[in-house]
Amino acid sequence: MLRTRKDSRRWLTNLFLGVAGMSGCAPRARLPALPVDPPGLLDSGDSAALLARQLAPVLYIQRDEPFPLIRVAAVVHPTRPIVAYHLLWKHDVNGQWVPWAKPTDEEEAWVGYDPVTKEPTDLWTYWHHTILHTDWRRRGPPAVDVQWGKHGSLPRGIVESDLPHMKTLNFFYAAEFLLLPDIWIGKLAHGGPWGFFHGYERYRAFTDTLPLASRLDAIIRAEDPREGLRAVLGSHYSNKIHWPWNLP
Repeated sequence: MLRTRKDSRRWLTNLFLGVAGMSGCAPRARLPALPVDPPGLLDSGDSAALLARQLAPVLYIQRDEPFPLIRVAAVVHPTRPIVAYHLLWKHDVNGQWVPWAKPTDEEEAWVGYDPVTKEPTDLWTYWHHTILHTDWRRRGPPAVDVQWGKHGSLPRGIVESDLPHMKTLNFFYAAEFLLLPDIWIGKLAHGGPWGFFHGYERYRAFTDTLPLASRLDAIIRAEDPREGLRAVLGSHYSNKIHWPWNLP
């Protein structure tokens, strides 16, 4: 049986209503009110807190980034020379319209430092279930490039061909075109972009700077920071690995 124009309109209307109904179930972020008082909170004048601010990376963000950074927590390890920086972005561009998705996008970077000089020595970043590492001696303040929409974190200056297979920037660039329907549903669920419709050179150009030193909402000292992070990032954050050696 041939479908009439009226039938087609009805079908499209029902599809839109179904998607809209599904997007209405998308999780919403509920963050604790600032200021927070998490377990292990360091006083702003504590030497470890001052060090965490000194070592805080500068983020280099793609200029079309659609989602803001809404919360930042630093975690100072109590016995090892490393500081973790937990970055909470408002959304991920992919997949956050489904009811079981986390309502925010948590990403991480870690800065290792010399215990004597307090200078940065290593930079690790979380890149889609992979930990990237760069020797940061004599490279100045730590710096991190932030992927458009998905917020995967890259040590600034990394050689792109060194990224894991199927996790390269050009792979993600191509994937965003294939995932346009997913992005559109996300647009209905929580706002954001219709997609990334620029060239690859622009996709990989991280030009907008965001220093984290002035954006730290809390600095805590803990080996297991879960309780403290819940107090800062909310109870439904992603709870990714705490330290770069914890990856399975």
